[in-house]
Parts: sequence; C-alpha cells; structure tokens
Amino acid sequence: MESVYSMMDILLPFQWASHTFMKHAFLAVLLVTPLFGILSTMVVSNRMAFFSDSLGHGAFTGIAIGVLLGVFSPMISLVGFSVLFALLITYIKNKSRASTDTIIGVFSSTAIALGLMLMSYGGSFNKFSSYLIGDLLSIAPEDLAALAVVFVIVLLAWALLFNRLLVLSINSSFARSRGISAFWVESIFAALLAVIVAISIQWVGILIINSLLVLPAAGARNVTNDVKHYHLVSVLIAMVSGFSGLILAYYFNMAAGATIVVIAAGIFFLTLFLKPYFLK
Repeated sequence: MESVYSMMDILLPFQWASHTFMKHAFLAVLLVTPLFGILSTMVVSNRMAFFSDSLGHGAFTGIAIGVLLGVFSPMISLVGFSVLFALLITYIKNKSRASTDTIIGVFSSTAIALGLMLMSYGGSFNKFSSYLIGDLLSIAPEDLAALAVVFVIVLLAWALLFNRLLVLSINSSFARSRGISAFWVESIFAALLAVIVAISIQWVGILIINSLLVLPAAGARNVTNDVKHYHLVSVLIAMVSGFSGLILAYYFNMAAGATIVVIAAGIFFLTLFLKPYFLK
C-alpha cells in the first residue's frame, strides 16, 4: 500500500489527501462507484428499485444473524444471507402468481422486522446503529482488498451477462425465444446486487444504500438516448457524486454516504431540467 499512498500524494496534492483514512475512502469510492453506476442501469431499466431496496433490509438481518451465531466477522453472514435473500426472492417471483411488488414487499418487511427483533435482543441495538447511517471513513486496507476482488468479479460477470440482461429489459418473451433463461440471468444479477449492497452497507448505510442503485442511472436516462452513453453517464454520475460527496463530507464534518446521495439527487434534478435540451 505504501507505493499506492506515494502515488496518491503526487497525484492528489490536497490537504484532505494527506490523511490515511481519506486515502482509504478515496480508493474505496474509486472501486465501488463504477459498480453502482453500471448495475444501476439495469436496476432502473428492469424496474428493480423496490427489489434493490429490499436487499438493504435483508442485509440488516444478515448482520444480526452473524452476531448472534458468533461468526468471526459479521461480513461473512451479511454477504451470505444477502445473496440467499436475493435468490429466494427471485425464485418465488418466478414461481408465484402473486405480483412482484407484493412478493418483494412481503420479504422486505419480514427481513427488516426480523433484523430489528434480533438486534434488539438483550438490548444490544445501539452497537449496530452505525449500519443505518454508515461510515465511509472507517474503511481499512483489508476492506479495500475485498473491494478490489469484488470489483473484478462484478466486471467479469457483467461482461458475460450484459447482452442477456439488455434483451430481458426490452422484452422477456423475446428473450425466452432466443434461449435466454430469465430465471438464471435474473438470479445471477440479483446475487451481484446483493454482494455490492452487503459490502457497501457498512460505509453507505442501510437507510440510503438503495439511492446509489437508482439515482445514477435515473439521471443518465434523462440526458441519453442510446445504451453506450446511458452506461457511461451513469458511471460518471456515480463517480462524481462519490468523490465530491467524500470531499464535502470531510470539510463540513457530515456523513459521507448521505452527502454522496444528496449530490447524486442534485445531479438527477439537474438532468431532469436539462432533459428537453438533450432529447430533442
């Protein structure tokens, strides 16, 4: 890491970059915001905003289960339960005749209630309250290593899934006629979302994690009319929001995750205003 720190000192000659914790946070934003940007395009295109919100609720329960079971790191149970939760929703959604929003609503409300119940057991809720808001400045070097691994895995999986997801987002019947298994493609994509939510939730916070899976693509959709620019602008919005939010949070002593989301929301409203000028 020392070589990385030295390079950052050269490339970022700013006062805030002299702190090790800010270097860690900067690298984390560099790794995770592009993932939010590209994944959010399919969340928005496939109308999965409610689904991605439910993943945060499932992650809440995963944390509680890990602590109660005495797992070495709550992150293990957090990721495991989040992936299982996402796959279970996808499975029942494809097998049940109930509407998608009803199924997700049932799972989401059950997960958050179960998580609150388990976390309040023995009056220990206060020590988990940080997960509600998140703390981007608490990232450790080992967290960055895990983020780097996830970054590579998600990009590889995205390269393999992108065309199938794109066809599914346009017309599911046509996708099935082309031999695309909606269930398996949706399951893999749901698992990817669950992993990103699980590893990011301790820094961004349960209350606002879904915003980062919706706002970048929602803003990009306002000012683009082709797939290539849609993805590029979504990633750009996510990264600009991430870096500017981190720096503003440092100087004004605010919650970094919330600041990032507010900036992303501001960009969304700006693109909404500019929409008539871009899409003529």
